[in-house]
Amino acid sequence: MFTGIVQGMAQVDSCQEVGTNKRLVIQFPENAMDKQQLGASVAINGVCLTVADVEQDKVSFDVIDTTLTLTNLGALVASDKVNFERAAKMGDEVGGHVMSGHIMCAIEVMQVRTQDDSYRIRFVVKKQTGLSDDSSSIDAMRYLFDKGYVGLNGSSLTICDIGEDWIEISLIPETLRITTFGLLNIGDRVNLEIDSHTQATVDTVERILQQKGLQA
Repeated sequence: MFTGIVQGMAQVDSCQEVGTNKRLVIQFPENAMDKQQLGASVAINGVCLTVADVEQDKVSFDVIDTTLTLTNLGALVASDKVNFERAAKMGDEVGGHVMSGHIMCAIEVMQVRTQDDSYRIRFVVKKQTGLSDDSSSIDAMRYLFDKGYVGLNGSSLTICDIGEDWIEISLIPETLRITTFGLLNIGDRVNLEIDSHTQATVDTVERILQQKGLQA
């Protein structure tokens, strides 16, 4: 479990192909991985990964092919910066919202601008083809609402504006300082995690409405 409060930025040291998977080695800030253990979970750009090796502040993760395709981790190269958060412990303050590190899809930056005292980023949210053999589609917009929670690259954020196929977030200076959002350019892909409570509510309501429609 994660809180969506990004703890800082880390730098990709290397990406090594291992069959269809990748071994991702990341250099963290000094002491950020203090007492880290093998098998522990760390969110990298919001993706829950398992620690495979620890060498002081350098940690390795094995990333499977499905995750590489679904998220922006597949495009990472050496020297890229990523957001990170260590797994939450019992009793930790949840300053954002509870997140699992399970990404629904990746969305693209379509606009970056400064408005008044805020830094705004707009993302296009396209319906995407699923990764399974049944060619199911992923329609993330069903779960996105004005002023609703959303997880982007592991950061718990509030949607400040929304359109038919886009969402917009407004970032404060502290968020820009500690995360990679200030480094994003148009066309960059960002990992999106839907709030689990919102997803459950929407799915339940739609199922009930469909059942009533069939009975009518």
